[in-house]
Amino acid sequence: MTQPLSKRVVAEGVGTAILLAAIVGSGIMGERLAAGNIAVTLLANTIATGAALVALILTFGPISGAHLNPVVTLADASQRGIAWHDVPFYIGAQIGGAFVGVAAAHLMFGLPVFFASHHARHGSAQVFSEFVATFGLLVVIWCCVRFRSSTVPFAVATYIMAAYWFTASTSFVNPAVTLGRSASDTFAGIRPVDVMPFIIAQLLGAAAATVLCRWLVPSLPEESGSVLVPHGRENDD
Repeated sequence: MTQPLSKRVVAEGVGTAILLAAIVGSGIMGERLAAGNIAVTLLANTIATGAALVALILTFGPISGAHLNPVVTLADASQRGIAWHDVPFYIGAQIGGAFVGVAAAHLMFGLPVFFASHHARHGSAQVFSEFVATFGLLVVIWCCVRFRSSTVPFAVATYIMAAYWFTASTSFVNPAVTLGRSASDTFAGIRPVDVMPFIIAQLLGAAAATVLCRWLVPSLPEESGSVLVPHGRENDD
């Protein structure tokens, strides 16, 4: 049964905030403990992010679908998973939650609440990496939710952990995450000037994956599960 919009929006905001706290906080902790070893820092960041994703999707999936990502929300709405009039509320909660999570991570480590990142992430290779990473994420989501919806939390988390290492950009794959991380001058940060190319690549990657999976597997099962991309009452809109 679909939850009231107010509960779904709060779940999206809280879930995205915790996700950003995990991403940024683990980056700070890893950097402090790794004594300059970037590979160790990235490994710590990867493990913490993957673990947090499993927990958050399992926790908030039954409430909001645990999108925690504007491109997932847009893709789901394009296939009538949620109503279009709910999309601005989801995306607003995700972006707002991202900044709250960044602020929380900074406060936990005694840093300024927000400070613009100087971490350069630019160039065609990194932008293309975001397209590839987001394309792969949406393929994983769409195919798993059609065939084995109960595996989605684990499939998404393990894919993101892998993409941290096989993409030049370390797989942001999320406009809300990208915006939030621009306000963190830490290991996980991204310069504000580099944000827009990443977001455009993410949107294009999600759109391409949605079109492909719509052709590969045209229909959803009657009950595709309530995790990540729920399909219930909104399908009748």
